Amino acid sequence: MDKILDNFTISPNCPVRNVLDRFGDKWSILVLMVLGQTGTMRFNEIHKTIGDVSQKMLTVTLRSLEADGLISREVFPEIPPRVEYQLTHLGFSLVPHINSLATWANEHLPEIRTSREKFKV
Repeated sequence: MDKILDNFTISPNCPVRNVLDRFGDKWSILVLMVLGQTGTMRFNEIHKTIGDVSQKMLTVTLRSLEADGLISREVFPEIPPRVEYQLTHLGFSLVPHINSLATWANEHLPEIRTSREKFKV
């Protein structure tokens, strides 16, 4: 347990803050889940699947996930250019953890909604 608590220290090297900060936004988890279920996808396919993400936000999210090594981007020299995204080995290793979180969220959403309603002032 002490080792886990060490991860919360105020430090730029804190793994919990460093990693979760990068994909703890509104869209990254959804992109990772979509690619984890479907495999390789093009930008517009990801955009249509998620639905309510702007093209700009999706671009920023994909670049961030690529920079972290969680997804790969392949550009095909065609006209018009075709670009495909897929999870890397590192990204696939994260999918079971994301799926566990999604399962937990689905199971407990009614309780959370009830609590939120009680909390409203």
